[in-house]
Amino acid sequence: MNMTPKNRPSTTRIKWAVLGTGSIATTFAEDIQLTDNAALVAVFSRTLEAATLFSGRFGGLRILPDIDALAADPLIDAVYLATPNTAHFDQARTLLRAGKPVLIEKPLVTTASEANALADLAAEKQTFAMEGLWTVFLPAIDHVRQLLADKTIGAITGIRAELAYIKTFDGDSRFFSAALGGGALLDLGVYPIALTLALFGSPQTVTGRWSAAPTGVDMSADVTLGYDRFQARLSVGFDRTGNNRFIIDGETGSLVIDAPFLKASKIILTRNRIVHHLAVPSGTGRLSRATGKIVGRLPLPGLTVYRHGFPGDGLQFEIAAASRAILEGQHQQSQMPLSASVEALGIIETIRSLPPS
Repeated sequence: MNMTPKNRPSTTRIKWAVLGTGSIATTFAEDIQLTDNAALVAVFSRTLEAATLFSGRFGGLRILPDIDALAADPLIDAVYLATPNTAHFDQARTLLRAGKPVLIEKPLVTTASEANALADLAAEKQTFAMEGLWTVFLPAIDHVRQLLADKTIGAITGIRAELAYIKTFDGDSRFFSAALGGGALLDLGVYPIALTLALFGSPQTVTGRWSAAPTGVDMSADVTLGYDRFQARLSVGFDRTGNNRFIIDGETGSLVIDAPFLKASKIILTRNRIVHHLAVPSGTGRLSRATGKIVGRLPLPGLTVYRHGFPGDGLQFEIAAASRAILEGQHQQSQMPLSASVEALGIIETIRSLPPS
């Protein structure tokens, strides 16, 4: 569905404002400079001091006094929400009601019902909205899509993914606070879940388990998504540092999105078990990492390594994709539709509805 003409920018470059001035807002401001269809022109923060410092760092951005002024400003085409998880819903709703396109840093919101409400509002206002899950837009992931389409490893037999970074427990930290939208599934789980949905669509079954931190949020979780002929086994946690790979097994080989897969820049194609275990060791220590790097540089039979490095931190690809969709008058981005964000949150809620193990 196209946006109405009055909401469609008459330009070749989307003028963005950023809401928030933290680390992810800084990354956005740096990486947007690597695009050719987007520019950052304004900032809003809870404090004038933070907004002033951010503005000066990035060339004198306009400073907006409040979110209502941002929503009403005709010189701003779209807004990136780089605020705490629990602020996303109210802020996005204010902007969408004003017909202002939004890109919302992951997780989109903290519940599936909120996600559904935003999807309905975006459809009603015919205004663009997207979750900023940058991994889905990386060049390496585009290559994985092509390799799967070409049936490079034959029929899929299974998916294994882990994303875990050890964090010292702190009840006041956003990672462990239920009031701040904490928990491993919302912070980390959205990555393997979203990537699985993006590559393979909706699962037929959802099962799993989770363990609780002292504050009651999920410290770790295992998610199993059942498809017609295979299962995706996804694991996340704050209780350890994992191998952080996304592995797709097929009848004739495996595709490994190497660590950290959320910032995918290397794909390893293996065609026999010995080479696979050498190039993709199961350990997470220095020796295992060193072995994998050395083997990955050797011309071994049954081993192909594809490298997809990029400048910056990688947000430029999602920024460019969102900007392109807005310029084309779309209110959804085909690779990251709101329905996928709703589904991912539904999967997380399904797991969290189980008693902790």
